[in-house]
Amino acid sequence: MLYRFNQMKFFTLHYPLFSLSKVVRFLKNWTLPVAMVTGAMAYLLGRELPFSSETRQSIISVIETLQPLLLFVMLFVAFCKVSPKALKPRRWHLWLILTQVALFIVSCLVLWQYPDTGARLVLEGFLLSIICPTATACAVVTQKLGGDSATTTAYTILINLVVAIVAPLMLPLAHPHEGLTFLPAFLTIIKKVFPLLILPLLLAWFVRYCTPRLHHLILQTRDLAFYLWAVALSLAIAITVRALVHSDESLWHVAAIAGASLVACVFQFAFGKWVGSRYGFRLEGGQAMGQKNTIFIIWLGYTFLSPISATAGGFYSVWHNVVNSWQLYKKRTEG
Repeated sequence: MLYRFNQMKFFTLHYPLFSLSKVVRFLKNWTLPVAMVTGAMAYLLGRELPFSSETRQSIISVIETLQPLLLFVMLFVAFCKVSPKALKPRRWHLWLILTQVALFIVSCLVLWQYPDTGARLVLEGFLLSIICPTATACAVVTQKLGGDSATTTAYTILINLVVAIVAPLMLPLAHPHEGLTFLPAFLTIIKKVFPLLILPLLLAWFVRYCTPRLHHLILQTRDLAFYLWAVALSLAIAITVRALVHSDESLWHVAAIAGASLVACVFQFAFGKWVGSRYGFRLEGGQAMGQKNTIFIIWLGYTFLSPISATAGGFYSVWHNVVNSWQLYKKRTEG
């Protein structure tokens, strides 16, 4: 036992690669890529284990419960750090919203006019990637990048409310369902948006004004929201990989949807940065338009369109987190 201890000590002293501090530093610097790889590997390894179907279903149920809970806590912590007075609409918000809505409406009208087009799945993946509201983690990542998280939080609230109105109006045209009209679709989306966006905001305001000591304690947690997001991301990637593995669609269709979501991601980051730079919010504009609530894409696709088009959310999750990882790397090396 003493020999093994001395051997481990030797490696730690003479080979820095084996030191715990190096591992911790690596995990902190590359949190998002590690979370993505962990989520994918966890599912691929888990599916090879001899679990019964009941056990697998129980695990899925736990994940489906844990994921929104993590997002709720993460958003609550992020909102606690943003003053309500700072949540004011800005002119660049309007331009981004108008662009998202216009592209979404055009895509829906094309599908309504040409319902049998061979490019339906690609267009559905594209329109989902465009109209999807900003990710709840956008403020967290923006703050990590040194930007103004209040402006992206304000945009997140605005675009979610806009999507709750526009999506129920247009999706029945793009993909008709019997009995699907504006009101039930609107209520379905509101029930999805309200618990994960409005409730954390109201709770954060309550804590800020009614329990200042607790609010001060929450403000001391620097990166808690970011690491909660990393855990939620791992779960989201695991769900995405599961959907792809169980998909019966051809490789061509899957690749086309992946391409459509990539085009949407690159365009939205670039356009958001371009518009934001004209008002002094280049970073914030790119994050507000480019970083999406990919869980919402998957849910919207399954609920209103088709299961295979919902995979656009999984692919978009990869693309926008690659962009965020690159931005965090540049921020760390330049700082």
